[in-house]
Amino acid sequence: MILSLFDQFQSPITIWIPLMIIALSLPWLFFPHQATRWTSNRLLSLQNWFLSNFTQQMFFPINIPGHKWALLLASLMVFLITLNTMGLLPYTFTPTTQLSMNMGFAIPIWLATVVLGMKTQPTHALAHLLPEGTPTPLIPVLIIIETISLFIRPLALGVRLTANLTAGHLLIQLISTAAMVLLSISPMAAILTMVLLFLLTLLEIAVAMIQAYVFALLLSLYLQENV
Repeated sequence: MILSLFDQFQSPITIWIPLMIIALSLPWLFFPHQATRWTSNRLLSLQNWFLSNFTQQMFFPINIPGHKWALLLASLMVFLITLNTMGLLPYTFTPTTQLSMNMGFAIPIWLATVVLGMKTQPTHALAHLLPEGTPTPLIPVLIIIETISLFIRPLALGVRLTANLTAGHLLIQLISTAAMVLLSISPMAAILTMVLLFLLTLLEIAVAMIQAYVFALLLSLYLQENV
């Protein structure tokens, strides 16, 4: 039973071809593109409105030099939202349940913000490692603690996204299995379980979107500290 629950998180392979590549490239096909017409359709207008509001709210407290990152973080958030929500469809694979992939998103962008801070304002970047007014005996300890907290940030980003999506998928599978078992034993209990499953699916759709937003938001906060 334990193996069957976690089999859904294994990267599928067909004819020695990892389907992870298809799962990563497929979302870009669903994004509407700019048309040559003067007037755009409703889907494109909704996408432009959402992205403009997102970038305005996220980059409002960031200095002007940091606005160059708007395209990268907005594209990353839309990409993660698409991967997370498409993974809730039946007989699909969710790449963002893989910790290695989420770490591959988090580490390069986090490292780029740290390198940017060290390059543009090294004094301000190093000042985060030692709060002002720290007693002298605590200086070595606080520097070690702040350094560990700095390097643990990308790990926290990847683990948070992986854990939330994995827990949601496991709950959906457990409740759906319980509904199928109860269908022949107690139809009324099975109906109530299906209602619970429907509500949980709606919650997971919201979690999939919120986690993608939180992932991009935390990266923007790291950028704000170094710009």
